[in-house]
Amino acid sequence: MDSDIMTVERTISAPPEQIFALLSDAGRHQGFDGSGTVRGTRAESRPLTLGTTFGMAMHMGVGYRTSNTVVEFEQDRRIAWKTTGLKGLVGGRIWRYELEPVEGGTLVKESWDVSQDKQKFFLKRSKMPAATKNGMRRTLERIAEAVER
Repeated sequence: MDSDIMTVERTISAPPEQIFALLSDAGRHQGFDGSGTVRGTRAESRPLTLGTTFGMAMHMGVGYRTSNTVVEFEQDRRIAWKTTGLKGLVGGRIWRYELEPVEGGTLVKESWDVSQDKQKFFLKRSKMPAATKNGMRRTLERIAEAVER
């Protein structure tokens, strides 16, 4: 991984508002996660806004929990959250979704931004970027399946 930010994109046949409603509901993240690591939220399902913090139960070899804070928010266009663990001792990566209306639907860009991650040096040199990219592609497929019905 040469850059601190990895992005995948896909055009989805649905309006940005419908896709954003899915992305901005932490209670629905497990349903479209393509990595297989998200096990569920620790809070009731409610719309996320700038500054909202929400927890997630995760599993990657072992179970763990993350704390996520919405750090970017533009209604129906962009949402991003920073993920940390162990009370902020690890993590710092940002998951970002950008939505752009296009003919026939919405161009959805998902980014994995490790520019602020405390383990950036190791993450970028591991097998994690390739696995993450594959998971991101599957995530966009699952989002499409959820909203194109």
